[in-house]
Order: sequence, then C-alpha cells, then structure tokens
Amino acid sequence: MSSDDVEYEAAVRAAREQAIKLLARREHAPMELSRKLGERGHESQAVEQALAQLEADNLLSPARFAESFVRARVGRGKGPLLIRAELGARRIAQEIVEQALTEVGVDWAELAREARIKRFGRPVPTDFSAQQKQRRFLQQRGFDARHMRLAMSDQDDE
Repeated sequence: MSSDDVEYEAAVRAAREQAIKLLARREHAPMELSRKLGERGHESQAVEQALAQLEADNLLSPARFAESFVRARVGRGKGPLLIRAELGARRIAQEIVEQALTEVGVDWAELAREARIKRFGRPVPTDFSAQQKQRRFLQQRGFDARHMRLAMSDQDDE
C-alpha cells in the first residue's frame, strides 16, 4: 500500500469519526453532514467515502433523518407543504419524504386548527380581513387550502 493510500484511508477514517460524533447528537441529512465535514476541513472525496460507509453500516439514514425531522416540525405546528419543501432543500428523496409524512400519522387539518387557536384564540373571525390574516398565518406554516378551510370552520369540539 502506497503512502498516498495510507493518507487517504486516514482521511476517510477521520471524516468517519467526525461524522459519528455529529450523528451521536442528532440525525443528519447526508448533504448536511457532508457540508459540516467539509467546513471542518475534510476532503470531499474522503467525506463521500466515509458517508457511503456510514450508510452501508446503517449509521446514516435519510429515512431516519426524515422521520425525525417530520416529528420535530409537527411538534412545532408546521404543515406538510413546508416540511416537504424543507426536506427537499436537504435533498431527501421524494418517496422518503412522502413515507415520513404518512407514517407520522397526523391529522393535518386538526394540527392547522390547533396552530390557529393557539395563535388567535378559539373564535373564528367574521370579518374578511381577520380571516385572511389567519389564512396567511396557516399558509406560512405550510398548510394547504383544504387544511386552512377546515381549520377556519366553525365546528367546536369542546
């Protein structure tokens, strides 16, 4: 084995060890982990090799990251459109995103309703301006038109 090979293997090992330390704190998307390792001075080729090893060993999992990410965002009252966009920006495959959104088992309309009530109170406003303000709030949170309509309905479930 040449000295270049030994140096490369050491670089891969160092990148892998750093990645494991980061993964011990929380799940990461592969792209995010790659960026963080690059910022810490690891060579991109060594990083790619280390991430491939971690995925093969099931220490790095886009599906696990997506599941964790979705649960965290749901806990903050975020809707599926926003979550989908955020995971897409992290280059998580569409099918993994859809699976994570389905498996979380959330009633998105009820989550939108809870977010609206928490922010604005239980009564649904009667004037158009106040209704639009609440709809914009829900839209920014990532809820679609159907979820907003149901969240703005007058049904009381007390």
